[in-house]
Amino acid sequence: MLSNLSSRRGFAARLASLFTGVGAVSLLSNTAPAAGQTPSGVQKLDYDGKTAGNGFITPLVVHNGTIYISGQGAHSHDSSDFPLDILVHTKKVMENVKTLVERGGGTMDSILQLNVYLADIDFYDAMNSVFKTYFPNGGPARTCVAVASLPGKSLVEINCIAAVVK
Repeated sequence: MLSNLSSRRGFAARLASLFTGVGAVSLLSNTAPAAGQTPSGVQKLDYDGKTAGNGFITPLVVHNGTIYISGQGAHSHDSSDFPLDILVHTKKVMENVKTLVERGGGTMDSILQLNVYLADIDFYDAMNSVFKTYFPNGGPARTCVAVASLPGKSLVEINCIAAVVK
């Protein structure tokens, strides 16, 4: 056995056994990642579902069958003027979330966890009235907290995690 370890053939066999498995094969293969994917399989996408640039915040990340949506406020993708009304803001935010989840390959029913940040806890009931319309089959696990303020004068901000189903 000792001679097997010291021979070139024995050394090559032991070295080759170290490189078995998917991880080592992918390291040694010359295949490039799909468009929008980093070598680790992480897809960083913009609001339109296209490969995100090097921006500070990526609105949509897909990895290992999971969709991650960054915080969406009422003005995240709409810089127009609209009333400072929690119903309007919640609808705009939920439409942003829906768009991003669908661009990532999920559905509203595939949202697993959702975090809601309200500019005022008194908005809770009104936010819920809009929220329920987006989840007729029951909502995801959810956290809702009030915060001192939100970027862009938004009254609500939501981020979430969803499963890829498409």
